[in-house]
Amino acid sequence: MISIRLAGPEDFDQVWPLLRDVFRAGDTYAVDPDISRDAALAYWMTQASATYVATDEGRVVGTYYIKTNQAGGGAHICNCGYIVSPDARGQGIAKQLCLHSQVAATALGYRAMQFNFVLSSNAGAVRLWHKLGFVTVGTIPEAFDHPEQGMVDAFVMYKRL
Repeated sequence: MISIRLAGPEDFDQVWPLLRDVFRAGDTYAVDPDISRDAALAYWMTQASATYVATDEGRVVGTYYIKTNQAGGGAHICNCGYIVSPDARGQGIAKQLCLHSQVAATALGYRAMQFNFVLSSNAGAVRLWHKLGFVTVGTIPEAFDHPEQGMVDAFVMYKRL
């Protein structure tokens, strides 16, 4: 059974391989594929308002972060990023993480969630976010140089919490 809890520094040894592999693939996140372990730790865990892990019998099978999307007058809107272990995909973990993140974001005082850069090539994520009530509020044409598909659009997606 999957459980989701706050992540701590002791989790990063299990989180790092998930981040490393997704970032190195360069096909879903606009992150330098050569990001160092320390920089990835800062990006995913230190700079976030909160980071969570999904575990199955003590093994990290997914993770997400919540960050304030913009400072000042925009600080009521958060941004989240999600990663699920390749061997745990197709089991509904991304859905569980997203639903959990909405509850956690509300508890942190956020009133909306915005995904700034969902690649059009990431059809599974786009489909899931729409199913969970997010709307596409904008398209950035040819925003990302996908390693296999070339230039792809990125969507800005939003949901009021």
